[in-house]
Amino acid sequence: MPAHARLHNRALVLRTLFRDGALSRADLARRTELTRVTISDLIGELIDRGIVVEHGAQRAAGPGKPGILVDIDRPGHQVVGLDLSGADRFVGIVLNLDGDEVARDSVPRPADGEGEAAVEATIELARRLTQAATTTVLGIGIGAPGVIDDDGRVLTSPNLGWTGVDLQHRVHEATGQATLVANDANAAALAERVLGDGGPDLLLVRTGRGFGAALLSDGEPVAGSRFAAGEIGHVTVGTDGGPACACGKDGCLEAWVSTQAVTDRIAAGEDRGVVVREAAERLGIALAPVIGMLDITEIVVAAPRDPFGDDFLTRTFETIRDRTLWPFSDGIRVVRSSHGDDIVAHGAVAMVISGRLGVS
Repeated sequence: MPAHARLHNRALVLRTLFRDGALSRADLARRTELTRVTISDLIGELIDRGIVVEHGAQRAAGPGKPGILVDIDRPGHQVVGLDLSGADRFVGIVLNLDGDEVARDSVPRPADGEGEAAVEATIELARRLTQAATTTVLGIGIGAPGVIDDDGRVLTSPNLGWTGVDLQHRVHEATGQATLVANDANAAALAERVLGDGGPDLLLVRTGRGFGAALLSDGEPVAGSRFAAGEIGHVTVGTDGGPACACGKDGCLEAWVSTQAVTDRIAAGEDRGVVVREAAERLGIALAPVIGMLDITEIVVAAPRDPFGDDFLTRTFETIRDRTLWPFSDGIRVVRSSHGDDIVAHGAVAMVISGRLGVS
């Protein structure tokens, strides 16, 4: 079969096994609508490469010889995921293909602007976690703040002092492992899709030291023509000014909604309820036109309960509902991510599973 068709079919088989678990070759053929000859050929290749294993005969359901079950070798592969978005530390984990944690580690985050030190810290953490893995490492995924192209090159990440840093290549060269690097919000969105219950079309917003958003369309991150899709933190919300932003403008979404900004305002003596309500309303104002334009109904919010609480999601939803057209707004869901503080690290793992196995 032509090379591109074979790659497509291989990804379809792996995606089906990843989602559905062990299946016979006949069941795989039915679920993928590929021929039994094609399935047999692909499974043979994947077994030879050590990605798929046989699990013995399936339980007999009638006359005839039962089929042999095949599945991805889940215990035989682990993935390293790094989160470089933290305020104080770079954090990493090792997960197996069932999402179970095998190891965890972290290194201090270099001071703002210390670009080479940040690269060396990333490599050190990647090496330590690779060594902590207990079986074959499928790859290393890295979620980092900034604008990052399809080749894992960080075009700009001001806080880390990176401009034109080929992080993907440098980590691969240092560790010998297949490596993928993407924006932290894009990684977080993949965590919801690949390792969670997220649908193929969703909008994720994440607040922390800064603020970012990511859009999945048909299970794939939308990058944009300059790899900056979702970089809405420095879009001003409204014409009434607002809190001063680190970029020099007033009223940026990040200055209203980032965890750092909300925490600082509360620490300065402002009423928590007022601060959180204003953050939710400004987020809803910013998202409403995006939702109206793209007809997105699933919005996932990655925000810590402290200081945001549960009212933050309710107020955000109410603002979106009030600013979008009924009845289309009736189906909008605003939910909190189930991944907690690990969402970027989990997303980095999901990047590798998606990139190496074709799961989306």
